[in-house]
Amino acid sequence: MKTNVMNTMQMDIKLAEGLAKMTAEERSMFLNEMTDDEIRMLEFSWYVWARPTQRLPETQFRIWLIQAGRGFGKTRTGAETVRLWKDLGYRRFALVGITPADARDVMIEGESGLLAICPPWDKPEYQASKRRVVWQDGSYAMVYSGANPEQLRGPQHEKAWCDEIFAWQYPQETWDMLMFGLRLGNNPQAVVTSTPKPLGLLKSLRAQPTTTVTQGSTYDNQANLAASFFSEICSKYEGTRLGMQELEAKILDDNPNALWSRKLLDDTRVNKIPNLKRIVVAIDPATTCEDKSDETGIVVAGLGSDNHGYVLTDASLKGKPTEWANAAIAEYHKWKADRIVAEVNQGGDMVEMTVLSVDSKVAYRGVHASKGKFTRAEPVSALYEKGTVHHVGTFGNLEDQMCEWEQGMDSPDRIDALVWAITDLMLVNKPTQVLVPGGTEGESKWRG
Repeated sequence: MKTNVMNTMQMDIKLAEGLAKMTAEERSMFLNEMTDDEIRMLEFSWYVWARPTQRLPETQFRIWLIQAGRGFGKTRTGAETVRLWKDLGYRRFALVGITPADARDVMIEGESGLLAICPPWDKPEYQASKRRVVWQDGSYAMVYSGANPEQLRGPQHEKAWCDEIFAWQYPQETWDMLMFGLRLGNNPQAVVTSTPKPLGLLKSLRAQPTTTVTQGSTYDNQANLAASFFSEICSKYEGTRLGMQELEAKILDDNPNALWSRKLLDDTRVNKIPNLKRIVVAIDPATTCEDKSDETGIVVAGLGSDNHGYVLTDASLKGKPTEWANAAIAEYHKWKADRIVAEVNQGGDMVEMTVLSVDSKVAYRGVHASKGKFTRAEPVSALYEKGTVHHVGTFGNLEDQMCEWEQGMDSPDRIDALVWAITDLMLVNKPTQVLVPGGTEGESKWRG
């Protein structure tokens, strides 16, 4: 089987090279002479369509790190690599996404996910309740997430696909557990598809002699991306630090003008939630819901029995008022929070009405910003520097914003929510008054 597959790969590469040399008219004539079955086979011949950087490296490797920008084709490459490994006779795979929902929506059911790229005659079944993808020949892939390293304690695999590893909540811990179980067969390997972020894990992966690194940018795949993406998104971020990371896949140092650094966040990071006295959900609501609108920042934080602050979740999203209100209230109930704190500078009473229309029983407090964003954030940054605020795990998008944002840049929605949460927990000297739905004005309830 392996020899047949390898021969097919080489034939597909030669076909791709031949098609590339043909004129448009010659390609049209060539395709018109093919039978329907041949066209059908050609559609799923990945090595015909893949760019050289998307093909399995010819060098020996344990880790294939694809460090590339948005739109490069990382997801398609990861899914096609799993499919190729399966065709080569491997049977047990691990699929590890940012969250279970991301693994499902991107790696499995997405436009470039496993269900979409496998041919009809060998399409797997996604068994959501069992967290696995199963092929007819008995091959299967188990689904995990970077938010739950313990799920990987025990299971063994021959191959693994890790997507957006540097956005996992527990990147190092999840990676370690995966590596302990990546030990079946005679050639255990992993493909890692991710936009780079300056984390210790990235540096250690790149430094390993058994890692093969493929680098690429958004522009490598321009022919297959919408023109509007380049006119609106790429043009906006070209030349910026964020664009260098997200489009060009460059590893950036910290912005020296930012209030936080990655070293500071790493030095104060913890992996377990301590006993908490209070929990709040903070919202920085967006006033519009359009393509160019800001996200609504939603951050959950708690006050520990040690009087330190602990950031528990970043649930920020782009959505309509009812969508962000539902998301915030879901976190409120999930964490059994004491209150929801929301900035009302832009939305005024509308923010409170939106929240309470979804659940009239939540404890709610509107806060009004009388100072600039940078000025409000400075005291919270100082608490981090004192070592009294900790992130429980890693929050990639929030931390990117924290280590990149400086005074004068666009509004930092996630930072705003974080600042309101920590301010409520640690910088307010006494319980403030809160309007409790169905009651009268009084002190907020306190946990513990």
